[in-house]
Amino acid sequence: MGIKMTLTMALDDEQLIADAKATLIKNDLGGYTVPTHGLYPFQWNWDSAIVALGWLPFDEPRAWEEATSLLSAQWKSGMVPHVVFHKHSDTYFPGPDIWGVKNTPDSTSITQPPVLATVIRQLFEQTKDRVLVDSQIEQIVKQLIDYHLWWYKQRDPEYTGLVVSYHPWESGMDNSPAWDEALRAVPKVGWEYTRRDINHIDASERPHKEEYDRFLYLVDFFRKMNFDDTLIYQDCPYRVNDVSIISILHRGTKDLLALCKALNIDNKQTEYLAHRMDLTEAAIGKLWSAETNMFHSFDTRSNKLCSARTNAGLLPLFAGLVNEKFTPKLIEVLDDWLLDRPFAISSTHHDDPCYEPQRYWRGPIWLHINWMIVLGLEDYGFLKQAKQVTDASRNLIYTSGFNESFHAETGARSGGADFSWTAAMALYWLLPNQAANGE
Repeated sequence: MGIKMTLTMALDDEQLIADAKATLIKNDLGGYTVPTHGLYPFQWNWDSAIVALGWLPFDEPRAWEEATSLLSAQWKSGMVPHVVFHKHSDTYFPGPDIWGVKNTPDSTSITQPPVLATVIRQLFEQTKDRVLVDSQIEQIVKQLIDYHLWWYKQRDPEYTGLVVSYHPWESGMDNSPAWDEALRAVPKVGWEYTRRDINHIDASERPHKEEYDRFLYLVDFFRKMNFDDTLIYQDCPYRVNDVSIISILHRGTKDLLALCKALNIDNKQTEYLAHRMDLTEAAIGKLWSAETNMFHSFDTRSNKLCSARTNAGLLPLFAGLVNEKFTPKLIEVLDDWLLDRPFAISSTHHDDPCYEPQRYWRGPIWLHINWMIVLGLEDYGFLKQAKQVTDASRNLIYTSGFNESFHAETGARSGGADFSWTAAMALYWLLPNQAANGE
């Protein structure tokens, strides 16, 4: 590469770093960061975890505050909700009045993929201000232990090794084609409502109304069950072993136990978590398809694998759950997925019949999922593929900036603009860390 090109890219990186920092600052509402104004005006669970990584290179106290702000909404049961309604906003639906949860602060009654433990380990190991770390880490680890215990006890009470999800929103991959068949078993809500999302984003990029009708039926169902975990487990019409949640939980528990070891925490709770990890490792093969050579989610109501080929099927790499029998086959699938693709990884495989390159989770690319997959590839020693995904991810921000997601084929904007977790991934992962630190 010539000197002129190198200097040009360095200047571009400097501007992107400045823009990424400005995006986080713009979306900061004082202790928590909204994903983007208007479309998502509250604090989202896994968004905040990822965003903490973006604050880390240039504002360490703010990175830790992002986590403690999210954990301030933890339920007595240990559950950390998927949305926290810190302040009123009328630009989003459904709000706290629909969810019916009476907590302080108000929240939803479901959760999201528990990536926070993995992020906290990164913060613990990489924060330079050790006094800051010491002031935060013990309380956060205690809360994370409660959260992970809740996952295993309430979402897998039969000790199958595979926790369940009760709502597509819990996956974070709201309208993924993986949920299509399971959602068809959910009735449609019987009351009229007005969506807010399509006031901000073109309807062609958002879930269909038929999906929303079923999403809202489930919200009503949780409220009618008085948010009782036992009743919901027994009766929820949507109950899925979500491979993305299972993978993120497994990696998170591994990272949480590493934190416990560093803090000399060794008790019955940590033994229980380690036992639950063993169960997951023994059970993960249930989610493997010999037909697609990928992992899939599993609909526990119909007792069938969810058929769509999605990027969630690569996340067992992130968890370290892919054994030597499955690894070469899964990497072969990934190599095909990446072949001649300047932008990657699409949320649905481009050869899948449900693939839509710009409709939310049915095709567009999401950088935080790519980051997790890259970590898994690096752990397994697939450095060539890790670099391919990293380069393809970097191409997206060079092409279109900090969007919610990206058109799977053109790299163009998809979803919301000025998006926090994309800016965070740029600062923490895709752009030079020394520049992000201002060095």
